[in-house]
Amino acid sequence: MNGIWTQFGGNLSFVSLAMSLWALFSIQFQRRSITQERIAFGIIAGGASVGSMLLAIEFHPGIYIDLRFSPLALAGMFGGPIAAAFAASLAIAFRFAVGGTAMVDGIVTIAITAGIGVAGHLLTRKRSPGFTDVVVLSLALGGALVASMALLPTLVTAHVLAGAGFPLTALNCLATVLGGFVLLKTQQWELERSILVTAFSQSPDYLYVKDRNSRFITVNENMTRLFRFRTTAEMIGLSDFNLMSRPLAEELYYLEQQVIDTGVPLIDSTEHIEGRFLLASKVPLRDKQGRVIGLAGVTRDVTERTALERELRESKNLLSHAMASMSDGIAMYDSKGFILFCNEQYRDAFPLSGEARVVGAHINDILRRVVATGERQGIPEGNVEEWIKAATASLHSNKDEEVQLHNGDWRSIRTRLADDGTAMAVVSDITATKQAEIGLRLSAEQLKNLAETDGLTGIVNRRAFDEVFARETAGNARRNTPFSLLMVDIDRFKAYNDTYGHPAGDQCLRVVSKCLRQSVSRPADIVARYGGEEFVVFLPDTSAKGAMIVAEQFARRLAQENIVHSGSEFGRVTASIGISCATGAMLRASPNRLLAEADTALYEAKTQGRNRILAHLRENGHALKDAG
Repeated sequence: MNGIWTQFGGNLSFVSLAMSLWALFSIQFQRRSITQERIAFGIIAGGASVGSMLLAIEFHPGIYIDLRFSPLALAGMFGGPIAAAFAASLAIAFRFAVGGTAMVDGIVTIAITAGIGVAGHLLTRKRSPGFTDVVVLSLALGGALVASMALLPTLVTAHVLAGAGFPLTALNCLATVLGGFVLLKTQQWELERSILVTAFSQSPDYLYVKDRNSRFITVNENMTRLFRFRTTAEMIGLSDFNLMSRPLAEELYYLEQQVIDTGVPLIDSTEHIEGRFLLASKVPLRDKQGRVIGLAGVTRDVTERTALERELRESKNLLSHAMASMSDGIAMYDSKGFILFCNEQYRDAFPLSGEARVVGAHINDILRRVVATGERQGIPEGNVEEWIKAATASLHSNKDEEVQLHNGDWRSIRTRLADDGTAMAVVSDITATKQAEIGLRLSAEQLKNLAETDGLTGIVNRRAFDEVFARETAGNARRNTPFSLLMVDIDRFKAYNDTYGHPAGDQCLRVVSKCLRQSVSRPADIVARYGGEEFVVFLPDTSAKGAMIVAEQFARRLAQENIVHSGSEFGRVTASIGISCATGAMLRASPNRLLAEADTALYEAKTQGRNRILAHLRENGHALKDAG
């Protein structure tokens, strides 16, 4: 039995050596098709099986035991049906040629073990086999060998199971595990190498390795496209002197030799090749003793980035020029209130706080400077911090505001909020515009006053009276309060003009208007020149009795003026007055009837001898007359 183990040990070494040789040479087959690789693996596995049979132990005349089954099972699992077929065919052909009493049994066992390997391949075809799968395969192989030795007639007759079953089964299983381990490691190394080769070959950058003389040892596909080669092999052994102009090649050669001589990497060096802008980094490659044996380079195409950077610089310069040339001040604040950008015009727009308005300054500090210098008008004198807090909160909102500075200048501040939370503030000097606006407003008010004022007497004219009369009568109608009206006419004024002249007549009109103004006391009471020597006074919220009091006060004041009038029967200037008063329905229905009734009362006063007051009143819809 010890002799069998010793002989099997040599057999095991041969099988393991065959699998190791496949692991060494399998890399050469990666460049070929999968079918070619599997055929080659099947032939190697079949050769290992044949070699094992050459080292077989003759257990019984015509019966040989060896480790032929392990390579066959491994060929089936790792190479699939194609490898299993080639391996089994070689093993069966050799076993047939050897002959012997157990030839048929041996061929059957070969076919079974190859089939077990193919079954393992089919079970793991959707994933890569692992070490557990190899162990299961070895156990399945051991079970198949035991079954063969127990069932096949020739082997049963020779008592192979009892005589050599254990070492035969155990060493076939061990050979399968060892061979499977080698193949798993080979697959792992091939996968890692394939990943590295693929990454190197398909990298978007330009990758290459050079020897100490700056000749290419290997390049990736991008390098071949850059220099218009069909395959990477065409560039092997070439240098930059074969690819570009001599001055540029000499410059690159000098830089690379510096890397090789000094061992110091060259990082992000700019190169201009084939009309492209490239950014190159080159590092020295060292052997185990630390000697520099070459260099590895990675070059990135930055042509588009360079163009974008150039456009960005040009745009930035253009923007800076525009910012410096424009009349408005511009500032950009981030979402937290810090200045990201501002031009000189922005700082100049605020002479007292301009030094605080710089990049990096916070809006709170700027506003405190504004408060401290008193630069801005309208800041509340109470809680300044509350004002600063409110102004800071309103920074990040779309708004237009106008502020007045301490010296009277005006600034327009237009703030717009961007999607990213930044706020753009545009400041314009609107002092001239504001002054023109104020001037226009004053002019408009003056024009309005001129349009509503009688030029001679300075009281309200007929046009303004009509507008106010309509508004005030409507208000009294809504409130259901009384409204009174006085119609005043200077007695025999034409004779006064004829006797004393028009300048004296104008002065008389002024005195009469003065007496009327002095006779009313409330802001709502209006005195107007109705036309020529005729005046009208309307008294909102005033009863007939109140209107009578106003009329009597006017008559007394006019008498006190004692304006001589030789053409009057009274010897002085006098006036006749008509009064009307109404409330409620009449004001709503026909406010102009007040004028008509006051005019009627005035006419009757004239008719009855002048220099008198006559009231035409309405109570409960009935007209009443009252002479005074």
